[in-house]
Amino acid sequence: MVRKLSSITSLLTNRVALPVLSETRVCVCVCVCVCDMENQAELEEKTRLINQVLELQHTLEDLSARVDAVKEENLKLKSENQVLGQYIENLMSASSVFQTTDTKSKRK
Repeated sequence: MVRKLSSITSLLTNRVALPVLSETRVCVCVCVCVCDMENQAELEEKTRLINQVLELQHTLEDLSARVDAVKEENLKLKSENQVLGQYIENLMSASSVFQTTDTKSKRK
């Protein structure tokens, strides 16, 4: 069973099983190497994509942690602002400078 190289290549690329002939062993080896290279390229691409996804996940985790920290700081500052606002109101009410004046009592 001697086959032409083009028909062997066609059969190999279509993944059809061939009888092992001495003339086709080189073609089979070349095709296996080409398939291995394609599988290797596929594997490298998958690995690259997985690494990229993992990097993006870590970035997302970092950003989420930062958002949580900023929210916490914001709540703390709001609380401090309320305390300071109340303190200022108390000072203003205790000071005669900020007391409301009754214009009717001054006119008498």
